Amino acid sequence: MLYAASSLLCNLEYNAMSTRSPRKLITFDWAMKRLLRSKANFEILEGFLSELLGEDIFILEILESESNKESKRDKSNRVDLKVKNSKGELVIIEVQFDRELDYLQRILYGTSQVITEHQKESQAYGTLVKVISVNILYFDLGHGTDYIYHGTTTFTGIHDHDKLELDTRQQKLYGKIQIHNIFPEYYLIRINNFNGLATTSLDEWIYFLKNEEIKDEFKAKGIQKAKQSFSLLSLPEEEQLAYARYQDNLRYEASLVESNYGLGRMEGKEEGRIEGKEEGIEIGKLEVAKRLVEKGMSAGEATAVAGIDPSLLSP
Repeated sequence: MLYAASSLLCNLEYNAMSTRSPRKLITFDWAMKRLLRSKANFEILEGFLSELLGEDIFILEILESESNKESKRDKSNRVDLKVKNSKGELVIIEVQFDRELDYLQRILYGTSQVITEHQKESQAYGTLVKVISVNILYFDLGHGTDYIYHGTTTFTGIHDHDKLELDTRQQKLYGKIQIHNIFPEYYLIRINNFNGLATTSLDEWIYFLKNEEIKDEFKAKGIQKAKQSFSLLSLPEEEQLAYARYQDNLRYEASLVESNYGLGRMEGKEEGRIEGKEEGIEIGKLEVAKRLVEKGMSAGEATAVAGIDPSLLSP
């Protein structure tokens, strides 16, 4: 009976989505968890990365990491994937839904961790792996009007204001043309800032990431393959049910954060004092963390999502 009810719920959700034009597809974060790790779907990921990085990207393999293993972390806010391309570079693709004030520091830590993980003690520094961090953000990070930001490392002269370059020997030794080719690169895709008009092939991918829709006329690399593979109808019934549960978890967590933060603000206002408002918000955050732990999230992850000191959850 429970299974039949769940199946009916999934079908109703799909029927509701199919009444829209164009039809909704499964979200990219779910595809990263379940579909894009398959070699049969490398074309999709290659297409997205090729459009974003502005060059043809070919994926050799999906690399395992602590954050892309199937576990209770599936209920967490963070979703990421680590791939190795034909140039030997490592690309981290991460989807983040809720605000993290220290998100920039976290992606810096993440790239540094990947570099050290793939460097053997006996290897020279010249063999350090190149890391590209791609971050798909569904919250407002920092101040800026654009929806895609690209960060690289360069060295500029203090007096002459010239740009430091690699000499010919370094270029031959490292196989790099520019200094920024050695250091990690960062892409921040701020989905909320996209205006919804797909004027370029890259915009077509951003349009999908924001609307979960792919129009028939879209011609970006890999995107029509994504439209076929991401169709909810193409998934086995058990995958459809798992997807419905996953979306329900996301909605629950979003509602939990919003409700408790709102409650905290209201309690603060009722006190009529600034300190009362701040205390109310902190109480709301702590309640968020406790409920996330009850749902299976680790204490560290829960406190990071709620934005509180981990010691507050200590016994």
